[in-house]
Amino acid sequence: MNNKTIKAGVIGLGHLGTIHLKLINELCGERDDMILAGAFDTDEKKNSEAAEKYGYEKVGSIDELLGRTDSIVIVTPTSTHSDIASKAIEMNVNTFIEKPVTETTEQAEKLLAMSKGKDIKIQVGHIERFNAAILSLEDYKLAPVFIETHRLSQFNPRGTDVSVIQDLMIHDIDIILNLVKSPVEKIDSNGVAIITDKIDIANARITFENGCVANITASRISQNKMRKMRLFQKSAYISIDFLQNTSEVFKLAAADETVSGFALTGFEKDGKKMSIVYDRPQVKEVNSLKHELTLFFDSIVNGTETVVTLEDGLQALEVANTIIEKIESKI
Repeated sequence: MNNKTIKAGVIGLGHLGTIHLKLINELCGERDDMILAGAFDTDEKKNSEAAEKYGYEKVGSIDELLGRTDSIVIVTPTSTHSDIASKAIEMNVNTFIEKPVTETTEQAEKLLAMSKGKDIKIQVGHIERFNAAILSLEDYKLAPVFIETHRLSQFNPRGTDVSVIQDLMIHDIDIILNLVKSPVEKIDSNGVAIITDKIDIANARITFENGCVANITASRISQNKMRKMRLFQKSAYISIDFLQNTSEVFKLAAADETVSGFALTGFEKDGKKMSIVYDRPQVKEVNSLKHELTLFFDSIVNGTETVVTLEDGLQALEVANTIIEKIESKI
């Protein structure tokens, strides 16, 4: 598609969908290889307002929008992802699907089978992969043996069509699977529904075949927000704050070794002078949502693999749904 203009569209104009539409419109103004073809929502008022605001011809249906686009962003309730994405894939439309990719792993597997052999790009919207804090660690070798995460949020009616595992915890699941890159050996989990009829607080302990263990906690009824991940690995401890967009690294280094950061303390180990070095990686300002959309459209133009593939989305969903099943079996 190098010489072809991308015709981009959005399905779903709720809170997040309107943000996607705004950012895609910005990208269309910044790039010469994109135009905004339109957006669609089941709310007729939202359709009219968006068409008037962004200056495209109002769209009457999903099929009509897919017919005038070659790249679509799906930002609808999770229960509708499978049907809409299936239509898009059938029509050979490049597809961005907000997380979780689908409700069931069977639905995601069907999408994967449908996409095989098609010259289209599919990306899943796991936005925390593009958080400035984790992007700042790109030059570090991350090989954790233990991971601990806390993702706590105040209650918000948005997102309660799914459990806290699929709403919040799945962010950390995706990042952990991408970091560890080892098959899951065992999952233990506990959780409870408090405000909604779905699980609102959950904890999971994932053991991987390579020995790494991840302890993950998520809550959507907390007073204070927290989105932290801690990585323990040989000779290093890394703390990531997704909310504050900061990372901290404590690492072991030889006293005469040239490393970034500064020494906190020195000591001898096996006859060698060593130092504990503290480093705070430089964090570049980035709009995570706009960045992931940019990379999606770049993959279309350049013919490269998307950063968060459909396979990635399926793998995260498999783990999330296993956690849910284990919790529900105890209720």
